[in-house]
Amino acid sequence: MSILSAIWQGIIQGLTEFLPVSSSGHLSLFQHFSGNSGEEGLVLTAVLHLGTLVAVCVVYYKEIWKLIKEFISMIKDIFTRKFSIDNASPERRLLFMFIISTAMLIPFAIFKGFFESFAEDDSILMEGICFLYTAAILFMADMQAKGNKKMTDLKYSDSVKIGFFQGVALLPGVSRSGSTISAGIFCGLSRDAAVSYSFILGIPAIIAGCITEIAGAATSESSSVGFWPCFVGFIVAAVVGFLAIRLIQYIIKSDKFKIFWIYTGVLGVVVIIIAILEAIVGHPFVIGG
Repeated sequence: MSILSAIWQGIIQGLTEFLPVSSSGHLSLFQHFSGNSGEEGLVLTAVLHLGTLVAVCVVYYKEIWKLIKEFISMIKDIFTRKFSIDNASPERRLLFMFIISTAMLIPFAIFKGFFESFAEDDSILMEGICFLYTAAILFMADMQAKGNKKMTDLKYSDSVKIGFFQGVALLPGVSRSGSTISAGIFCGLSRDAAVSYSFILGIPAIIAGCITEIAGAATSESSSVGFWPCFVGFIVAAVVGFLAIRLIQYIIKSDKFKIFWIYTGVLGVVVIIIAILEAIVGHPFVIGG
């Protein structure tokens, strides 16, 4: 894989990981049309996700540090028998919410290989359908009356709902950020709070996914990408991801959220049409192929 290809994928990953348009779907499309699909594409995808992980940690380092300290304090209380769910502080309740939302991914792990198969196959039909699903939930969230809940006001049932939406986003073309931001808005969170909860919630999922992919790649010689494409892609994804977070924070406050459901809706229709045409001619449309 060339460094130029890694740069393009780093830009795509950095932008689409946080903008609610599906990073996995866009990377799957890029790899499909460039002929870089398969194990090699998945390895670089894992590295690019690590780059965006750095971006979210930089932006939300204060909130993340508070959660880490609260987690350490909770472990201490468990060993000293002072732990209590009923009398938990707002910060500890928020930590519980993140744990519950993350735990909701466990049932979906059973279907992980099935979900990933859509990103590796020769058809982009499922990606198109998933883009339309993303457009639908973004549209419903945009039409929702504005809430005023803070993250600490969430109920346990809300964390389950948001976690479920995150699990569905394992499908390529379903935006993880779009799904969890929308779910947060459905639960009555303010849009700022929904964005913050979504991005922080994504950290464990990104880490787990990267570890799984990188561990699998270590046992397969055919999945080697090369150091420099990975390094350059990582840096590009981190920088662009940081800028994308700032952009979504601005857009969510300026009531321009509709541009995302319009974009994903149009993209979904176009991708489905291309998938049908590819099925008719019997081969993918590879750029430069």
